[in-house]
Amino acid sequence: MADRSTTGNHQPGPEEQVKALYEQAESRTAKALEELGARPSLGVLAARSAENVVALIRMGTDAFDLVLRNLRLAGRADVDRLLRQLKRTEDKLEIVLQELEALRRELEPPDESSEAEVAALVAERPED
Repeated sequence: MADRSTTGNHQPGPEEQVKALYEQAESRTAKALEELGARPSLGVLAARSAENVVALIRMGTDAFDLVLRNLRLAGRADVDRLLRQLKRTEDKLEIVLQELEALRRELEPPDESSEAEVAALVAERPED
């Protein structure tokens, strides 16, 4: 039997064949991906994918709001609406309170001690 290293007919072993096939597949894949990246269709595909992701997220949040509404729980829109209504009510109450205080001041009889206090405060105020 002749040694393989001494003969001129050297056939690659299984490991070398697998390595060569792997490198060949890798180079073909790299070339295909480079060609794919060079085409404008990749940008269109990326844009459409992004649009689809945004649409799916929107559909999910709408579905979640619908579930909350059907469960009779307050959703985000409900809380915002109630917050605006509460602010309007607080503003109206503040106006009513100011009017009430003004009416009380008008109905109070003038008190001599309060007039003296006002006169003292005016006298203590520094002149500009």
